[in-house]
Formats: sequence, C-alpha cells, structure tokens
Amino acid sequence: MTLTDSEADDRPSEATPPQADAPVEPQRQSAPWPLTGLFLIALVGALYLAKGFFLPVVLAFLFALVLSPVVRFFSRRGIAEWVTAALLVSSTFIMLVGGSYILSDPIGEWVDRAPSIAREMERKVGYLRGSVEQLQRASKEVDKFTTGKGGAAPGAAQEVVLREPGLLSDVATSTPDILARVLLCLVLLFFLLAYSELFYVKLVRSMPSLSDKKRALRIAHDIERELSRYLFTVTFINTMLGIAIGSGMWVIGMPNPVLWGILATLLNFIPYVGSMMGIVLSVVVGIVTFPTLSEAFYPPLVYLFFTAVEGNFITPLVVGRRLEMNPVAVFLSIAFWGWLWGFVGMFMAVPLLVAIKIFATNIPSLGAVAEFLSGDPRRPVEEPDDDEGEASAPSSG
Repeated sequence: MTLTDSEADDRPSEATPPQADAPVEPQRQSAPWPLTGLFLIALVGALYLAKGFFLPVVLAFLFALVLSPVVRFFSRRGIAEWVTAALLVSSTFIMLVGGSYILSDPIGEWVDRAPSIAREMERKVGYLRGSVEQLQRASKEVDKFTTGKGGAAPGAAQEVVLREPGLLSDVATSTPDILARVLLCLVLLFFLLAYSELFYVKLVRSMPSLSDKKRALRIAHDIERELSRYLFTVTFINTMLGIAIGSGMWVIGMPNPVLWGILATLLNFIPYVGSMMGIVLSVVVGIVTFPTLSEAFYPPLVYLFFTAVEGNFITPLVVGRRLEMNPVAVFLSIAFWGWLWGFVGMFMAVPLLVAIKIFATNIPSLGAVAEFLSGDPRRPVEEPDDDEGEASAPSSG
C-alpha cells in the first residue's frame, strides 16, 4: 500500500520524534574581560592626559550635585533657577578671590623666608649632620668600589640646581592655566545649576521602561541628597576644626594663626593624609620658630590633639553610620586621584567615592562593590526615602 505525498507529510517522522515545547534560554556569553581592561586603561590614560579639561568638568559636576538642593529649595519659593545659580556662582568666585587675597601676603612671606628656614633647620638639627655626612661618604666609597669611578663633580650638581626654575617662576607660568580651569569650572557650574531640572527630565525620557525611570531618578536624587548632606556637614566640621587649630596656634605663639586655621580646614578634606601633612608642616615651622626642640613639638601636639578628637569622636557622631566608608577604599581612592590629578584630585577622592557607593547600592549587580566600600559589611543597607525622591522628582512631560 502506497501513501500519497500529503498523507506522508501528515505522518510523524520516526527519525525526528516530537519534542515538548520548552523555553529556549539564550546562550550566556562570558564577560569580555580583556576588552574591559583595555577600556579602563584607555579611560585612565585619557583622564591623565586631558586632566586640564576633565578636572574642572568633574569638579563642576560635584559642586552642582552639592548645590542643586539649594537651587531647588529657592525654585519652589518662586525664585528662578538661573538667579539662584548666578548668586551661588558669583559667591563662589568672590570667596576664591577674597581667599587668594587674604592668603597672598602670608604665603608670600613664607616663600621669601624659605632660604632662611632651610638654614635654620640645618642649624637646629646640626647634630644629625655628622651621621648623614658619614653615610654619604660610605655611599661614595661603595660606588667607587662597585663601578671604579668617582662620583659626579660637585660643580655639576650645583649647576643643575641653579638652572632649575624657582617657585615664583612656576607660579607665574601656571597662573593662566589655573585661571582658565577655574573659569571653565564656574561657567559649567552655572549652566548645570540653572538647568538642573532639565537634566532630570532628559534622564527620565531616556530610560526605556518605567522601572528604569524610577531607578534612575532614585539614584540621581540619592547621590545628590547624600553627597550634599555629607559635604555640607564635613565643611562645617572642618571649619570648626580650623578655628580650633588656629586658636591653639595663636595661644602657643605660632606665626600666622589664621593661615594655620585655613590650612587645617582645607587639609582635613583629605582623610588620613591631610592630617599627616599638617602635622609634618607644624613640626617644620615649630623647629624654625621656637628656640628649643622641646618647644618645637608644641604645634604638632596641638594639631594632633584637635584632629584626633575630630576624627575619632566628632565626625563619626555627626556624619553617622550611613556614609561610613571602608578606610582601605578611602586611602586607595586618595592615592589614585592624587596620582591622577594632583592635590585637587585628593580633595575630590572621597566625594567621588561616596557617589560611587550610592550608585552601587542601588544597582543589584554592583552589590559587591557597595559592600566593599561600606564601612561595616554587617550593617544593612538603608533604603532611600521614596517620598522625598517622589516629591522632588521633576515632571517628564
């Protein structure tokens, strides 16, 4: 018996038995780690080579995150955003100019005294000179023994030193570049503050789904709110610390106590490293200022006392546990941004780390990063205040 073609097509094939319908899972591809590594290397290289552009841009974005709540506060009370932005930017400019004018005289005085400070240091620490000279002679003998050649002629080394540009020459050369960066930062800050609401509208519209829109708004508002709260709190604490250290330096007879107060305020924005730098500077100036070495340790003791009280009691109590950071991550961030962008990068290291931590906290796939950056891994992550975020969320229409 023969089957027609249509009947043969209707019969199930024995070679290919029917299978139950099952969902087809997409094949998971391994993460392209080599490409990710190359991208990170290229990104770091671009940030380093183009720091003249990226540094003021990132600094403007950080200031915008801190000051945006202020602009929004006055906007709800009928004041245009551009008016508040102009007032904030002009106030910042006036503070920079006023601070530079106030500090120009004492800093210029210390720069002029640099040669005499070096001679005074050499005289007061003269008892160490003998051992240092012996070490240098031993090093030269070892060099002669290993290479068979003598050291470089003293005149050549002195000639190199004399040909190096002085500090004032470096400052005069870099002043136009610094002014251009400050101008770029302030102009960009004005636009970011004046059009901050537009940024959130564009952010909402660019997200594909409703859940992504809510998450993006929550992350943006959390970073803005927490970073603003953190920097305003730390600025207040550091200002009080500067007043305390400046008063202490005035009591013990240190020159320029106002300069010491401002210096302590600025350096304390750099955790761990800033206090060490201040203590070292106070040791040097104390040795030059006071007649005996025992009295020279009064300034570093004053500096150490106030910074220890601030770091161990005041800041943990005021800032709270919500924004506690892993000390290892903080130190590595300071070292990395300091290497990348110098002294200004060290100031920006902790705020950038706070923003990264808040971003990672709101992304489930980055939970390990948030856990590493957190100060206490056993502490549960606090949920953001949804009511506050919804109340300040802009309309996407």
